[in-house]
Amino acid sequence: MGNCLPSSAAAVDAQSIISGNPSTNTKPSSTTGTSIGTSNGVGISATSSSSTGHSRFSEDASPNGEVLPAADLKVYTYSDLKACTRNFKSDMVLGIGGFGTVYKGWVDEKTLLPSKNGTGFMVAIKKLNHESVQGLKEWQSEVNFLGRLSHPNLVKLIGYCKEDRDLLLVYEFMQKGSLENHLFRRGSAVQPLSWNLRLKIGIGAARGLAFLHSSDDNVIYRDIKASNILLDGSYNAKISDFGLAKLGPSGGVSHVTTRVMGTYGYAAPEYIATGHLYVKSDVYGFGVVLLELMTGLRALDTKRPGPQHNLVEWAKPLLPNRKKLQKIMDARIEGQYSSKGAMQYAQLILQCLEPEPRKRPAMKEVVDVLEQIYAMKVKP
Repeated sequence: MGNCLPSSAAAVDAQSIISGNPSTNTKPSSTTGTSIGTSNGVGISATSSSSTGHSRFSEDASPNGEVLPAADLKVYTYSDLKACTRNFKSDMVLGIGGFGTVYKGWVDEKTLLPSKNGTGFMVAIKKLNHESVQGLKEWQSEVNFLGRLSHPNLVKLIGYCKEDRDLLLVYEFMQKGSLENHLFRRGSAVQPLSWNLRLKIGIGAARGLAFLHSSDDNVIYRDIKASNILLDGSYNAKISDFGLAKLGPSGGVSHVTTRVMGTYGYAAPEYIATGHLYVKSDVYGFGVVLLELMTGLRALDTKRPGPQHNLVEWAKPLLPNRKKLQKIMDARIEGQYSSKGAMQYAQLILQCLEPEPRKRPAMKEVVDVLEQIYAMKVKP
């Protein structure tokens, strides 16, 4: 093994976000939807909760978020992370995907160095496959963006390791796993999310996107979907996986042109058709997530009857009609929402799914509307 990057390297790597040259790359996708130019993977989470309460990093981040002048990351040696995961033992595996494997590990509260199993706090360690063609690019993008962006609704990247061909990333562990797991998995082990929890998760993810869009760097996330929204022990939502993130347009330009990446079912129509990526391309994808939260159905599912394969195409014409809306609302949340709140929510989805990017609301507006709906009381 060669030496890990020196501690200053993270800051040097992260400077490319300032210069406007972050890695343009691919990243893993963990939905059952079809990925565009990506491999299937898993999130930095578990499907069950090991504890409850806020992530230890939720309170560290500024409530409004901040862009750090340089990456604030711990640099690990390969032997550090080998110790963390008990030599990458199989019983420490959280998930396996096309990009590699995610392991759980334990680090000391203060030093963030490996600690005895069960002491300190748990982390998720992503180990990239050596065979991954885009591995270095997606690894670099995570360091570039998450190393400097700090917000309560973005997953915290704690550190990294780069030794020879070994590329690893260390994240905060998200106890409740992904929104995808909670929304689409059926069975006694998975409790259906209540309407209020769905709104809370939607608000959290929307705040995360709004922060990215409002930063000076104008970051476009490019792959918002249920599997990339992770939940801590209190169901606070955090956006994860920044391998596809890209700096947005500047100098009065409306869009950037790039190779089409992302996930079918969530990707905005203008992006798929032309490769033109707008800040509001993220808003379209978030509209699809809102629709999934409302219906409890996946964006794409070939097991559904033919006309219902594509959720947006099937549900969009039904959203303006109060009676038809009732039929597509998830039956598991019946009686938990007001008719007015449901209609307002449906209108917000329609606005997010507008074919023309300029007609879609800004994410800050989306946050405001969701907070208004959350404040509504269900009539007895």
